[in-house]
Amino acid sequence: MYQPAQFEQTDIQVMHELIQSHPLATLVTLNSQGIDANHIPLHLSLTPEPFGVLRGHIARANPIWHDLNSELEVLAIFQGPNAYISPSWYATKQDGGKVVPTWNYTAVHVYGSLHIIDDAAWVRSQLEALTDQNEAHLPHPWAVSDAPEDFTEKLIQSVVGIELCISRLYGKWKVSQNQPLQNQHGVIQGLKSCPQSGAHALARLMEANITNSRG
Repeated sequence: MYQPAQFEQTDIQVMHELIQSHPLATLVTLNSQGIDANHIPLHLSLTPEPFGVLRGHIARANPIWHDLNSELEVLAIFQGPNAYISPSWYATKQDGGKVVPTWNYTAVHVYGSLHIIDDAAWVRSQLEALTDQNEAHLPHPWAVSDAPEDFTEKLIQSVVGIELCISRLYGKWKVSQNQPLQNQHGVIQGLKSCPQSGAHALARLMEANITNSRG
């Protein structure tokens, strides 16, 4: 990932928070046919420190689990809030009009070794952890145990577990840090008035980034 220093995110806790709030990963692997990518929700365990472990499951029919080069690292990409940035939001637009559109975004790239776990009890535990995390904010959370036992057991047999032991984390927070402060505030106000998906979340993230950069 191209990583200008001004956009680099090095805070592990901040990167973990993005992974937990946006758990759908693009899992990139190399198999006998070449590069492959699968979109898989992954649950983050914070231990072992400092980076933690990602766990998930895939369909047994998915060839990734039996066509995997275990000697190579895999890459899981998590994407947070992102939005188009209009140059009309920049205060400096009045100074000769030398402004252009861009796209602000947040992302975390996770590298590590991928292990296949074909164990029904492990898969059930992983399903419960992932479900509990994503149901926690709902008024009436659903649990795996709410479904009939024979039904869930049949489904569990149709998937296999995956575990990514994290060796490296790279975060990129491209949130207008390269713009003067008046332009950053203009972008925040523009995002707050924008119906685009993720715009409001990105505005809140930019506000927090400005506050943190001031210490």
